[in-house]
Amino acid sequence: MHKPEPVTPDAPHAVRFPLLTQQWLDLTFVHWAFEPDAVARLLPRGTVPDTHDGVAYVGLIAFRMHRVGWLRLPAVPYLGSFPETNVRLYSVDGRGRRGVVFRSLDAARLVPVVLGRLGFGLPYVWSRMAVRRAGDTVVYTSSRRRPGPRGAYSRLTVRPGARVGEPSALEHFLTARWGLHTTFFGGTAYLPNEHPRWPLHRAELVRCEENLVAAAGLPAPAGDPVSVLYSPGVPVRLGRPRRASSTAGP
Repeated sequence: MHKPEPVTPDAPHAVRFPLLTQQWLDLTFVHWAFEPDAVARLLPRGTVPDTHDGVAYVGLIAFRMHRVGWLRLPAVPYLGSFPETNVRLYSVDGRGRRGVVFRSLDAARLVPVVLGRLGFGLPYVWSRMAVRRAGDTVVYTSSRRRPGPRGAYSRLTVRPGARVGEPSALEHFLTARWGLHTTFFGGTAYLPNEHPRWPLHRAELVRCEENLVAAAGLPAPAGDPVSVLYSPGVPVRLGRPRRASSTAGP
């Protein structure tokens, strides 16, 4: 296994010919610390937990997907804009590429859910969702439709605060992710992405009621999150799937 690549605030490689373009807006990042053994069994073959100072992390990320477009074509009206909430883990493959692994992706549009499941092997689920402003807070709600488990939900309210001048090493680790690992046609694939450096804000978690983490096959989080961040968002370019290394060491 190659040594994990450095954590960099900017994408290490340009996506010259994007498969997808989109915007990620009004993001809230909520993270809990976990033992690496708790997440290792849930990762695709050929990847292992990516840890920071020996600790693994589970993220609950709520945001608005906006203006999704294929290749360099114009964004898809209506179907290309919708709320999304995902549960994600952190991974590294045999080539040293750091990424995320999605355990679930709740989305409010059925057609993108179907395309994501069939086209990329991603665990998208169809949910009733909303993102709205309420005074100085941002409110995210999600209630799962299908596939199940029915009744999986999240209700988050955050109050964005001061802009982060220089993110900490942990904040870079949790947000500067330039690809994802997924099971794809019987193997493990790596899908790169590229976007500007994150504009991050500290955030107060006013409300957090959820069972999406447990529904994703993980223990329910114990205690308060170790990190809560907000970002107004970035434009994103996603590249074509690449085969991940078939082996990864501890």
